[in-house]
Amino acid sequence: MKKALLLLLSGCFLIASSAQTPVSGNLHYNSLPQRWDEALPLGNGMLGVLIWEKNGRLRFSLDRADLWDDRPALDLSHLTYKRVTDAVLTKQYEGALQKLGDDPYDNVPYPTKIPAAALEFDIAALGKVKTAALDIHTATAKIAWLNGAKLETFVHATEPYGAFKLTGANGILPILVPPAYTVAEGEKNDPSHSGQALVKLGYAKGVIKKGAYSITYIQPGSLGFSYEVSVCWRQKGNTTEGIWSITSHHNGEKAGVSAEDICKNKTSQSYANLLLTHRQWWTRYWAQSSVSLPDSLLQRQYELEMYKFGGVARKGAPPITLQAVWTADNGLLPPWHGDFHNDLNTQLSYWPAYTSNHLREASSFTDWLWATRDESKRFTRQYFQTKGIDVPGVTTISGKPIGGWIQYSLSPTVGAWLAQHFYWQWKYSMDQNFLQNRAYPFLHDVAVFLSEVTVFKNGKRVLPLSTSPEYHDNSMQAWYTSGNTNYDVALMHFAYSAASETALAMGKPEESVQWSHAEKQLPELVTDETGLMMAPGEDRKESHRHHSNLMSIYPLGLLNPEKPADKRIIDSSLRWMEHTGTSAWCGYSFSWAASLYARAKDGEKAAENLRIFSTNFCSANSFHLNGDQKGGQYSAFTYRPFTLEGNFAFAQGVHEMLLQSYTGVIEVFPAIPAGWANVSFRDLRTEGAFLVTANRVNGLTRTIRIRSEKGGVARIKLGGKDWNVADKQGVVNLRHTGDVLAVTFKKGGSITLKNK
Repeated sequence: MKKALLLLLSGCFLIASSAQTPVSGNLHYNSLPQRWDEALPLGNGMLGVLIWEKNGRLRFSLDRADLWDDRPALDLSHLTYKRVTDAVLTKQYEGALQKLGDDPYDNVPYPTKIPAAALEFDIAALGKVKTAALDIHTATAKIAWLNGAKLETFVHATEPYGAFKLTGANGILPILVPPAYTVAEGEKNDPSHSGQALVKLGYAKGVIKKGAYSITYIQPGSLGFSYEVSVCWRQKGNTTEGIWSITSHHNGEKAGVSAEDICKNKTSQSYANLLLTHRQWWTRYWAQSSVSLPDSLLQRQYELEMYKFGGVARKGAPPITLQAVWTADNGLLPPWHGDFHNDLNTQLSYWPAYTSNHLREASSFTDWLWATRDESKRFTRQYFQTKGIDVPGVTTISGKPIGGWIQYSLSPTVGAWLAQHFYWQWKYSMDQNFLQNRAYPFLHDVAVFLSEVTVFKNGKRVLPLSTSPEYHDNSMQAWYTSGNTNYDVALMHFAYSAASETALAMGKPEESVQWSHAEKQLPELVTDETGLMMAPGEDRKESHRHHSNLMSIYPLGLLNPEKPADKRIIDSSLRWMEHTGTSAWCGYSFSWAASLYARAKDGEKAAENLRIFSTNFCSANSFHLNGDQKGGQYSAFTYRPFTLEGNFAFAQGVHEMLLQSYTGVIEVFPAIPAGWANVSFRDLRTEGAFLVTANRVNGLTRTIRIRSEKGGVARIKLGGKDWNVADKQGVVNLRHTGDVLAVTFKKGGSITLKNK
């Protein structure tokens, strides 16, 4: 393991140089991976590649984030919230009405994410592979053969191309392989929960044109959409250097430079020069923050999660779908259409961005939600027949509803959960411009919608129809009519509270009071001896993969374990979750559970759930495969559909163990296992735009450094007064109350605290 990143030397607080690089997360195989979901992954948010071996050939499975068949399948003209409510109340939901949501999603292949193509290299003449490795610090993959041949490749961090360099392999050139759009293909009994065969999309055959040193493939899609894949190369001696790119074109028009033009332009530059600018971005990315854990398994997984996040989240690119830029390469459509699942998947995917100090990457999500808000408002008017904004629970890249189980794909609180990312983006950055132009307008529209869609029963503001994903799945039992679920109630409390807070920060006190009053009209969370119930009169009776009834613990943070009454609820809820067991959990359930336990200050259980996730629910390359890959040791789900949200929820579980600030008080190492004597982190971000660095040596927190990006008051829980101020700059005032130190900063100010 790496040594602690922070050293106390000669009374000076030293921070590890950004030149230190993560190494334990690197992937290293003694042969090429034999499955696409075990491949070496590279990506830049828009383009991605999976490197593996198929039928004796080295294969680059190419992908681009905006390759979508966006044809509509769901018809909302005869489907409204009122009609569904009436049908449920009269017990006439199951049947024709239910099928209006189910059939398009289950039986129509589109809308869907689609794969791009593949590059293959016939490597039979090279013999046995010696090593296949991924360096996560430089985001490069390297393959070496016993005969001395080598391949190195990367997807440029900021530009729309990938590059490769093959040495010691005369005559081995790339072969472009189109997806199976015209020929039925795919694995029988595929365990990845993939969709229908690609041929079901009905695409015309693509056009391939070959040059002396290039291949270009143009594939027409639907609704005037097409895309272009190109690869160009040059040879010198026994070395081949090549470039590949993918461009997409909408409405029958070419937009900007073509893939072929990109390739030809970049081929004129050396591989070494292209690699240099690529590596510069990744050096800056890793320098944003770092974590050092004494558990080598969790350290490795954490570094791989943050690597993958850097590979799929990028300003200007579409947000993270179920598989992002690593769409399944098996001749089939991706699991669950590869879409945007907003009842868990998209939200969890961005959880780690804020604490890890990657706000720019996180903004790709709120940018997309903002860009598609007109579509969301249109959906809200049509389905709910109200003003304001809700967001479909399952959407296309353009924000259109896809369908699926109506309870969740058309839930009235999806927008409230998504609004948390606008709130977090503001709270962690304290960006007044973002507050004014994005965060409050979105929260305002969510609050307007909730005020219109709710009704009053017994003096309380409630939804006429309530659900809790994905409890009771798609049955009539999934609908609650006599009272609202804790899931819906918690989200409404959060949305109104956040709207009130942001309105006040905007200088709109009347609107702040309006939303605060609306929140007071909501029912309270329902609890009993089991803790947080599913809904009034119903406990969480069985194992359940979605911790929907526990939203108020995490991510919403409505309950605070520092308050005795809240702590009793939290502890009872987690014990009851354990009682119902994990047999129906997926991998993401364990990584989410880690944050739940961390909020309860239970570091042992948090770490245990992270270890279970790492050992049982991940592929050899760290991809989250949903099911238990050790034959059902912890879960009855043993399939292997790859989705990313479990990976990123893992990273946030680590963050929650190391640093919390949701109560308005910064707490370092709030949920550390007893055996973690030495642990540290650098430049993790808290609410209020504070960057925190801390280390723990021999079981004692030794140093804490806080830097204020925007100024203001930071409240730090110190657990006593045995601390000295080792250094301070731009500090206006210090005030110690109990075990909390309040530090008032100027913009850019900092303080270093040393334990006596």
